[in-house]
Amino acid sequence: MNEDSYSSDEPTGQDPLLLLKTLQLLWTKHELGKLKEEIRRGFARLEDPLAGLLAMLESSSDWKGKGHSLGYCIITELQLWIKAHPAVPQSGTKLKKLQARVLGILSQCPANLLDPLISIYQLHTADRNYLLETVSHLYLQGNYKEAAILSIKLKLQPDQDVEKMCTPLLLQDKANLVEDYVAEYPELQRKLLQTLDTWCGPSFNIRDITRPYQGLSRYKPEKFNRRVLSKLVFRLLERFNVDPALCPNVINQRHLRTLNYLFYKRFVEKTMTEENWGDHIQSTVGENRWLQGQLVQLLLRHCDARGAARWAQHCRVPPETLPRAVAEELQSLHVHHRIKEVTKADNYESSQKKDYYQLPIPRENIHFLQTWEETLQCWEKVLQPGQVVGVDMEWKPSFGMVGKPRVALLQLALKDEVFLLDLPQLLQQAEAEGEKEKLPHFIQMLYSDAAITKLGYGMSGDLSSLVATCSALKDTEKQMQGVVDLLAVDKQLQWGKDSRKVDGLSPERGHEEKGVRPPEKGLSLLVQHVLGKPLDKREQLSNWEKRPLREEQILYAASDAYCLLEIYERLCKDPESFGLGSDLAESLVGKQSKKPRAKKQLNKQEVPPPSGQECQGPRTEASCPPAPISPQEFSVVCDNMLQGLGRYLRCLGVDVRLLDNEDDHRKAAEIARQEGRVILTSGFPYQTLRSQVGEGRCFSVNCSEKAKEQALQVLRHFNVQVSLSDIFSRCQVCNCNKYLKVSREEMRKLVEASRQVSEEHSAGCPRSPGCDVTVPGCDTAQPHGEQAEGTEQCGAAAVSAGDTVLQVAAVPPGVLDRAELTDFYCCTRCGKVFWEGSHFGRVVSQFQDVLVASGDTQSIYELS
Repeated sequence: MNEDSYSSDEPTGQDPLLLLKTLQLLWTKHELGKLKEEIRRGFARLEDPLAGLLAMLESSSDWKGKGHSLGYCIITELQLWIKAHPAVPQSGTKLKKLQARVLGILSQCPANLLDPLISIYQLHTADRNYLLETVSHLYLQGNYKEAAILSIKLKLQPDQDVEKMCTPLLLQDKANLVEDYVAEYPELQRKLLQTLDTWCGPSFNIRDITRPYQGLSRYKPEKFNRRVLSKLVFRLLERFNVDPALCPNVINQRHLRTLNYLFYKRFVEKTMTEENWGDHIQSTVGENRWLQGQLVQLLLRHCDARGAARWAQHCRVPPETLPRAVAEELQSLHVHHRIKEVTKADNYESSQKKDYYQLPIPRENIHFLQTWEETLQCWEKVLQPGQVVGVDMEWKPSFGMVGKPRVALLQLALKDEVFLLDLPQLLQQAEAEGEKEKLPHFIQMLYSDAAITKLGYGMSGDLSSLVATCSALKDTEKQMQGVVDLLAVDKQLQWGKDSRKVDGLSPERGHEEKGVRPPEKGLSLLVQHVLGKPLDKREQLSNWEKRPLREEQILYAASDAYCLLEIYERLCKDPESFGLGSDLAESLVGKQSKKPRAKKQLNKQEVPPPSGQECQGPRTEASCPPAPISPQEFSVVCDNMLQGLGRYLRCLGVDVRLLDNEDDHRKAAEIARQEGRVILTSGFPYQTLRSQVGEGRCFSVNCSEKAKEQALQVLRHFNVQVSLSDIFSRCQVCNCNKYLKVSREEMRKLVEASRQVSEEHSAGCPRSPGCDVTVPGCDTAQPHGEQAEGTEQCGAAAVSAGDTVLQVAAVPPGVLDRAELTDFYCCTRCGKVFWEGSHFGRVVSQFQDVLVASGDTQSIYELS
């Protein structure tokens, strides 16, 4: 008997539930052949196959499992059967009735069943409007994720409002789903980016967007602020290759941060030359009137009205838009007056160069190469067996803008000379001659030749920029042999704390105080340790794409590459004095060629403000550390960029105040003064905040480290002694250190009472104070456990314990059945419920290096 005979000869009207029982019996017997045959026969007998399928799915529970469940088998077989037996699509009232049932199934549908179900549903749908109605129903019910996924599957996005669909997803921290939603539609990408940019506008109140969704499940308002949205905009601009001009608000804010950073480097840190500073100021501000206004304000703050007037003249800013003092100065300036230095800040005199590393080769041995004839002579010298080559690269700082940096200069240093290759010019020339593969060929020959030792500092980072410049080099890192990454070597070396001295000043002393450069770091610090003097890094942030290069740039670029040769030679000559093995040369080339460590490209790309403990001000010498204190004696206020650090410290019992995302950094100083707290901050705010509090009351954390490492850094610096009893001694949510101890039986009663109230509330019973349950006298205790996860809701979500509202609805039922749990711990301030769990053990393992014995004899879970 074939399939057609089932559809034409068998009577219709079979009960789908009877068919389901037959199929379940065959499924349990693992008779898959008979099962598929019975499915096809059964659907041929059904009056409405889709309605029958829904009835079976609604009555069965085993279709929700992953993999090849009975439901999966039924759906896929029906899909094949319908394709072989097409029917007229349904419409009207009958389809609308089915629609509600389909919604219930789709909202619970596992991923492996979604495609075949949608396919079946589409075959029974008369037009696209019904599909849009289906998604609309899901959206109105608050199933935003499901509505978005279904829209993507059915390709309904062009007929939907992108802002309406994506806003709740962003509030639930589902940015990846938002990206998928617009991925195939350039017009929607532009609309989404324009919307996000509007939200980032200076006059826009972002609360207007969040207000309608405050009851949203998994609502994460901390993930919905201008800083996070700005990062999302830049990621989308790069992913979808959209013109950044579409997002003026975000771009302007990023440029403003660049301006602030440039002013910091020039007027506070004083490590940028006038020429470099002026180049970057002009390229950043351009013709943008708003940025020009911001530039004038910054100039007024850091220097004087005359300097601001000179730049206003250069940018042709309308006098009527300028502050009065600047406008008056502008009138006294000559039209063609050359832009001069806008500050009286000290310049570095040539006499100071003796304080820095100096190239040991004459200037005529540094060659700037822009033609292939010159470059071929370079390669003949470089590609020699046994050669040792220092390799470095330079690119124009992007200051966090869209796109990866493109290498503008490739430096190759040999023992007696240095070659500086103008990569943009050489690539352009090769392409014009139809020989684009020439440069990649030579570079690959260099990196893959095991007989040539290549020295670098963070080679993976440099190579990633090289690949962005020339895609033909994408496999170079996999083919590398004979490389030595001195960044990895630097991390192996154990430098003593007292060795980090610059001109007799320890890095902890403020460089502003004596007008000297800031503490060295990275390659410059390694050069200082090994060769005695640091690198002169004032040209580091140059515009390396501008031609011709200045003499200072040429010398800087040559020094960056050549110093690698001298470091390597010194380490190989006397490795034991640096704590390295005697067979250094052989071991370095062998080990480092396998997996070079990536160099952080921040110095040449985004270049964030300096951070790390070197900026924190005077600290106690290692020989006389500060007296140990307990977490209870240590209180801090964390800047809003360090909320992760704050949560870690709070887990360890430290009294932590966290600034909100929208708070100004200066609020930290106000809190610190009022409450006697230490400020934990990073980057630019440190310079402002430390001047507003007492000595040693402001600490700059390394923002490039993960929160856990930052926490360890803080604990060690302030000598905070953490014991097992300190862990989770404070509420991770509200910072309270007092708890109510509730027995499991009492907690079970509270949970049941909460659910009863919830049922009454959902049935129409108005919420009243009489619905709360009061917990009789509970002991104050300290929890070691984990917080109940779930959303906070009004009404049934909480019960009252005297003056404390306990959030018992978030306690999973299964937790109450765990025999080892005898007590629960409820925060007396916010009512969060905690219990003993695996999270305690994870925290202990993460911080075991800094834990001290408390003298307690009890188990870590004996919490009376």
